[in-house]
Amino acid sequence: MTQLHDTDRRGFASDNYAGAHPEVLAAIAEANGGHQVAYGEDVYTARLQELMREHFGEQTETYPVFNGTGANVTALTSLLPRWGAVIAAKTAHINTDENGAPERVSGLKLLTVDTPDGKLTPDLIDLEAWGWGDEHRAQPLAVSITQTTELGTLYSVDEIRAIAEHAHSHGMALHMDGARISNAAAALGVPLREFTTDAGVDILSFGGTKNGVLYGEAVVVLNPAASVGMIFLRKLSMQLASKMRFVSAQLIALLTDDLYLRSAGHANAMATRLRAAVEGIDGLGFTQPTQSNAVFAVLPPRVADRLREKFRFYDWNPATGEVRWMCSFDTTEADIDAFAAAIREELAR
Repeated sequence: MTQLHDTDRRGFASDNYAGAHPEVLAAIAEANGGHQVAYGEDVYTARLQELMREHFGEQTETYPVFNGTGANVTALTSLLPRWGAVIAAKTAHINTDENGAPERVSGLKLLTVDTPDGKLTPDLIDLEAWGWGDEHRAQPLAVSITQTTELGTLYSVDEIRAIAEHAHSHGMALHMDGARISNAAAALGVPLREFTTDAGVDILSFGGTKNGVLYGEAVVVLNPAASVGMIFLRKLSMQLASKMRFVSAQLIALLTDDLYLRSAGHANAMATRLRAAVEGIDGLGFTQPTQSNAVFAVLPPRVADRLREKFRFYDWNPATGEVRWMCSFDTTEADIDAFAAAIREELAR
């Protein structure tokens, strides 16, 4: 097929824009050929189960799925009865960017809380953690946090542990949307299980697409006692891949030789480089700390539109001029330097 795009062109709109990591593509090719049993009874999915247990504990159960929304919806559905509700930050992806799927597909209720930085705390959870036994109120039975958050911020191990203990004390389960869990692991510098299993997370949506996987995520059940019916819910939610070996092979590649850390660590470093390159420029401000692969900035009117003529990125809050710049596993230092130079040039006009 004739190549239809310029492979040297990169932007800062989303880490979803990046292609697949070469090691992931190689893994898909290696998994091809011959026949393997369909629907997850293949040797690659079996190996993925082993790897996930090495990272998260022997009790772990892993269910590869197609995408992040599917992972979140299926995971939350397994935690809750029909009358259950989930407490989440108002900025959470399950609330803002999944087209109502958790509520429409699962029939659950989202109870959202305003946060200054995308992070929940026990006190913020308590704003919605009430009304148990009241037949007129959806029952708060789960908490969902995102690591790293939609605002690029990072939960510490102690913060996650405090949330888990608080949720469990009220009989609520804890779900983690780990769309960018690799960026969190790279930033924290600790093993995956230290801020998940060992901190009290019950179920995890493990992200791959934003970190070099072609397609595919996984629901990782860390506490089997908290999750019911995953084997059925994955099919019911249209997330059961017939040729599952190709999803599993990609996630195996991500977890082999620390590729997930190498790729995410590089993306984080590029965001740090970008912030350092533009910090202190007159007319530009920041709204969040840069703790992962995202930079949230504020630009004067019309500057963002002029910059987008060369570098694609999104407005986060058009009313305030807030924009989001995302770095990826394939962002280069030259990309950062060129973008920073363009920002300086536009702000000097």
